[in-house]
Amino acid sequence: MKQVTIFCASSNKVSANFYAATEALAKILARNDIGVVYGGGKEGLMGRLAETIRKENGQIKGVLPEFMRSLNWHNPDISELIWTKHMAERKQILIEQTDAVICLPGGYGTLDELLEVISLKQLGQFLKPIVILNTDGYFDPLLQMFNKMHDENFIREMHLEIWR
Repeated sequence: MKQVTIFCASSNKVSANFYAATEALAKILARNDIGVVYGGGKEGLMGRLAETIRKENGQIKGVLPEFMRSLNWHNPDISELIWTKHMAERKQILIEQTDAVICLPGGYGTLDELLEVISLKQLGQFLKPIVILNTDGYFDPLLQMFNKMHDENFIREMHLEIWR
């Protein structure tokens, strides 16, 4: 494994436990020489991820849509930043340039990214590992919904094995 994609939040108002988990993961990846590609933000869990990777002398690459440049949302302290035309292109690059996906807690954008890779894996279009870091049970309601989808016959049992 050479590079993983991390989906995570840009909010600065989240619990310290989420920051601690992000930092621990970043240290593990950097110390094992596993590069990271992420959404390119400078705030919240995104910012902590990038900061920790840099402190550990790891490799981190950001991917952002062009409209975020004028909003100054990008992290100027990372070694590589890829600008895209739109969010769909951003997700495509995040998904294509990876050996695995790890999803940390986040909001709508993070959930969108996670559900896209799960859907693509269900369809056989993304065959790499998907890991959900369920810090403090953050994803428990979503995992319950996935089970409900199975119980109501919207997905097959094998589709509950798409992620870890």
